[in-house]
Amino acid sequence: MPDLTLVIGNKNYSSWSLRPWLAMKQFGLEFQEFRIPLYTPEAVSQLSQYSPSRKVPVLLHGNQQVWDSLAICEYLAEEFPHLNWWPEDKNARTIARCVSAEMHSGFQQLRQNMPMNCRAKLPGRGMALGVQKDIDRVTTIWRDCREKFGIDGDMLFGQFTIADAMFAPVVLRFVTYDVQLDHIAKNYVEAILAIPALQEWIKAGKAEQEVIPAYEF
Repeated sequence: MPDLTLVIGNKNYSSWSLRPWLAMKQFGLEFQEFRIPLYTPEAVSQLSQYSPSRKVPVLLHGNQQVWDSLAICEYLAEEFPHLNWWPEDKNARTIARCVSAEMHSGFQQLRQNMPMNCRAKLPGRGMALGVQKDIDRVTTIWRDCREKFGIDGDMLFGQFTIADAMFAPVVLRFVTYDVQLDHIAKNYVEAILAIPALQEWIKAGKAEQEVIPAYEF
C-alpha cells in the first residue's frame, strides 16, 4: 500500500485539489485518494481530522500533514528529487516558481466569477469587471513561458512541471466558459486537456452527484 494519501474535495469543483492530484499522477506517484464532498453537514468535522485549516487538499505522508496545494507540490519535490517537478535550468525554474506563486495568490476576479465546474458549459458567462484583466495576464504568462522555455514540449516549460499543475484548473475554466483565446493559448489548452490523468479527473467530476450552488449559475 502506498504511504501517501491525498485528501481532496469534489472533483467537479475543487480546483485546489486538482493541482497536487494532477502533479502526483503525472510524476507516477502511487497514492491513496480520499474524497470529502465539500459544503455538507459532515464536511467540517471530516476535514478537521486531516487538516488544521479544515480545507482541501491535504497530503498525509506517515505522520506528516501538508495542507495547501503549492506546499504539497514543494514537499513532494523535496521527497522525490529524482523527478523533474521544476525545470532543470535555473532561470526557467525561477520563472516557473514565480508564475506558480502568482497563480496561487492572484486572479481573484477570475476565481470568483468563473468557478471551476467540469460538468457545465457556460459560454460567455462570468465576464464581470476585472475578469478580462485576469484572463489577459494568464495568457501573457502562458505566451511568455511557451516562447522562452517551451521549445522541447507542449507544456509551459516544455515538459510537465508544477507550473502546469497550477494552471490546469484555469484551463478547465476557460473550456467551461468558452473564453476566447489566441492560438498559443489554444494550443496550450489542448495540450493540457490531452493529458490522460486530467481526462480521468474530468470524467470523475462529471459523474459526481453533489451540487454546490455557489459554483453554479
